[in-house]
Amino acid sequence: MVSQPRSLGREASDTMPLARFAPVLLRVGAFVLRYSLVLFLLLFGALKWTPKEAHDIEAWVIHSPFISWVHTLFGTQGGSEFIGGIELTIAALIATRRWWPAVSAAGSMGAALMFLTTLSFLFTTPDVGDEAGFLMKDLTLFGAALWTAGDALAALTARDEDQR
Repeated sequence: MVSQPRSLGREASDTMPLARFAPVLLRVGAFVLRYSLVLFLLLFGALKWTPKEAHDIEAWVIHSPFISWVHTLFGTQGGSEFIGGIELTIAALIATRRWWPAVSAAGSMGAALMFLTTLSFLFTTPDVGDEAGFLMKDLTLFGAALWTAGDALAALTARDEDQR
């Protein structure tokens, strides 16, 4: 559920004519935020099946105290594909918000945890260097995941109240 702006009253609407667009902007923004997060996870999840991507993430994975076990169990390519499978699953879960808000919220929380993990690479990977900028995008994606989780939970709450 997208939060709606408070009633602006006549005076505010006279001085802020663009405020009437707030509900539309909130709905469109929510849609773009949710489904760009889904698209991002689908694309990067699919890339994990390529040898280049597996090689590119290897240093991050093996130095991570949280996911180094993935490399130990599956190796470079298998570990990358395992991570890709998780990303694809999370994307699918987030996309279900319209029909199953609780499922979408769980996917969003999984995404938030995943983005916290990738942000930790900034501190756990020796000589992260130029890759730091690439990893910093995950701070914004972490915020998007938290917002989509809250939105899905709010929709679940509203649906439950409507059924009472």
